[in-house]
Amino acid sequence: MATIAVLGAGLLGSGMVENLLAKGERVVVWNRTASKLAPLVAKGAVAAATPADAVTGAERVHLILTADDAVDATIAALLPGLGQGVPVIDHSTNLPARVAERAPRLRAAGVRYLHAPVFMSPQNARDAQGVMLIAGPTADAEALTPALATMTGRVWHVGEQPERAAVHKLVGNGVFVAIAGTMGDLFQVGAAHGMDPTEVLSLFDVFNPGKALPFLGGRVANAGKGPASFELTMARKDVRLMIEAAGGPAKLSVLPGVAAAMDTAIAGGHGAEDFAVFAWRARQS
Repeated sequence: MATIAVLGAGLLGSGMVENLLAKGERVVVWNRTASKLAPLVAKGAVAAATPADAVTGAERVHLILTADDAVDATIAALLPGLGQGVPVIDHSTNLPARVAERAPRLRAAGVRYLHAPVFMSPQNARDAQGVMLIAGPTADAEALTPALATMTGRVWHVGEQPERAAVHKLVGNGVFVAIAGTMGDLFQVGAAHGMDPTEVLSLFDVFNPGKALPFLGGRVANAGKGPASFELTMARKDVRLMIEAAGGPAKLSVLPGVAAAMDTAIAGGHGAEDFAVFAWRARQS
């Protein structure tokens, strides 16, 4: 039976370990805080005292760590036990520039490192659902995809440039963070008029803006290149109404920043252009 090493037993890492154990894999786990390993050991995982011990004899290595410093430190610590040609698959959310530096440095040292962040919750990891991105050599992506596909709903090779998956991961997480902040502002608009979040959310039973995300992305990317169907000055007026309806900017987290960006774009001469110009293209000129 092959051995799979998983380094990092946080919520996501633990979910991945549980998925692998449920498939009958032999899984060796390491975590900086060793006490977190007890529930996984109870389910059949083997605890390792050090990163090098964890990867000794492993067929592949998975890293699910907090950030780049932890990734670099853990890789340095595991190298004495890493077998020749064993892939080190890093699922951590990292800074693209750090990945762009790390990948070729490790490859030059003979380490088969690939960055493979995921859009998966801990439960998704247990259920092998979600999306796993992978950046790196096509040959490695093709060779590893069958195994990685058993851990997620979809594996997407985003290209050979090592930092590309890191960029996509930050973009995807940015959507979640921005929507969460905006929803809080919209709940405040409703609360100022006696509506609770459930009533505010009822709008989306009849109006589904999620399907418009690709359209809106294209609109932002191309704003200012053609005639406007909704001018920025008019959109700024609507944002003013939103802020006033919510009880003022002090009660909001996202809309005041949007208003400020719109004001800057209008001052730059973009007021008659499509409203989406404030979001990106006005800053490119």
